[in-house]
Amino acid sequence: MLLPYYIEGVVEAGCDEAGRGPLAGSVFAGAVVLGEVDLERGLINGKQMSEEWDMLRDSKQLNAKQRAQLRTVIEREALAYGIGEVTPAEIDEINILNAAILAMHRALRALSATKQDCPLSIVHCPLSIQHIIVDGNKWKPFVAEGAMLEVPAQTIVKGDDKYMSIAAASVLAKTYRDDYMQHLHNQYPQYGWDHNMGYPTKQHYDAIQKYGITPHHRKSFKLDKIY
Repeated sequence: MLLPYYIEGVVEAGCDEAGRGPLAGSVFAGAVVLGEVDLERGLINGKQMSEEWDMLRDSKQLNAKQRAQLRTVIEREALAYGIGEVTPAEIDEINILNAAILAMHRALRALSATKQDCPLSIVHCPLSIQHIIVDGNKWKPFVAEGAMLEVPAQTIVKGDDKYMSIAAASVLAKTYRDDYMQHLHNQYPQYGWDHNMGYPTKQHYDAIQKYGITPHHRKSFKLDKIY
């Protein structure tokens, strides 16, 4: 099983994003605070962990059914979670790397809106993040609303395959983005977004050449590839 924390005994949030590579659609990010995890006794926040936690890993290694099952468990049993979104127009303005980091910042800011009752010893109410772990090797300082100092953070290459909170964040980011792309597919079925999720497939390029682009395409990306 993955590791429950990078620093023990603090309120630690794991962050990851989904959707950096597609030609269309927003980039989404998740932030997850697991809370208190006791793997030896199988407890999370004082309650029995659901068996689905055993399959938690990088969302790309899971199928859609597994991700859906894990999303339900994460949202029910983690101490808090947040979702952040950055639109295609914002991506075009600030570039995709900055957009991915901004989405994670927005997910962190959304954490307080979903926090559970927090009588746990490590938690200060309202929820105050004390440390952040991020998948990848790029980050920008995050300052919580109303705070003066940035929250300490650690970037971790392939962190979604090492730490539970990052993997959980990757599952949320992926599932929320997939739901969003399915909704867009219902409006623009010719692009195949229900299965390519906006990524650069031949079908997607062919549809762009035939129908043009939509308001949801990232104009700063290469949209004119010829096969």
